[in-house]
Amino acid sequence: MGGALRLIGTALSRTRRGGKLTVLIYHRALPKPDPLLPGEPDARVFGWQMEVVAKHFRVLPLGEAIERLTAGELPVRSAAITFDDGYADNHTVALPILRKVGLPATFFVATGYTDGGRMWNDTVIEAVRVAETGTLDLRALDLGTLPIGDVPSRRRVIDTLIGAWKYRAPAERDSLARQLTDLIGKPVRSDLMMTSEQIAMSSRAGVEIGAHTVTHSLLVKLDDAAARREIEESRAALRTLTGREVRVFAYPNGKPGTDYTQRDVQLTRELGFTGAVTTAWGAGTPGSDPYQVPRFTPWDRAPTRFVLRLLQNYTRTDARRV
Repeated sequence: MGGALRLIGTALSRTRRGGKLTVLIYHRALPKPDPLLPGEPDARVFGWQMEVVAKHFRVLPLGEAIERLTAGELPVRSAAITFDDGYADNHTVALPILRKVGLPATFFVATGYTDGGRMWNDTVIEAVRVAETGTLDLRALDLGTLPIGDVPSRRRVIDTLIGAWKYRAPAERDSLARQLTDLIGKPVRSDLMMTSEQIAMSSRAGVEIGAHTVTHSLLVKLDDAAARREIEESRAALRTLTGREVRVFAYPNGKPGTDYTQRDVQLTRELGFTGAVTTAWGAGTPGSDPYQVPRFTPWDRAPTRFVLRLLQNYTRTDARRV
């Protein structure tokens, strides 16, 4: 494996397609593996991933990278590292690793969940985590009864609930998640997200803090006034917490045309952000829209495949836009 990794790394290091930007998306860096969150790296995995990125890329703060990309002044093999939503382990687990390796990063924070809040999807996950083994009776939520016991069955329940509710209106999603916790009847964790002090401390430690709306609402579901309010209020809250300008924005969920529209692109431009990021795969080029910079999730848990994924994304430029 070591020989293959060196060969792939050499190929990536010799790629000469200057001015391209690869942006990595993370949500969490867990203290230890969690079978209910198989897509999230733990500290060990995140640590070696950052070492690989540091070895093969010039990592820049996202705002700076977007400005240099737009100006055609981006160094070869540039990258940025981003975290979405504002989880506490961004500060407690990821930040110490980033500082050890010497890499900058951007934390996009949905400000409505700081200081003990919880996103609706996390309410679902944590409620299912503590549910009694047996049959989960969700007829009151029009989802029938679902078997629940081992990890695979709990994952199926989580996927069913999130899939059924993901594109509901924000207030309806929150209400359904609360009804789920009432049905399960057990306390659910409320320490998943960063506190105000952790956000401020991360900023003081050099992390770029970006806006991610207040309630992580899918902008496509909001009218013009509500969409503007979500973006503006998120940025204002973060500016107050950090004492710094908030230059970058991440569209919640981030799929072009599905989760946000051209109206929202125009909003971020009008509101004076340096740029905004999506979840469309690919690498940014000087011709990319700075308000629709693509990103990708490096989910591989083996170093060779991880580097292959980086190489694949770096050479891909056909990211979707609205």
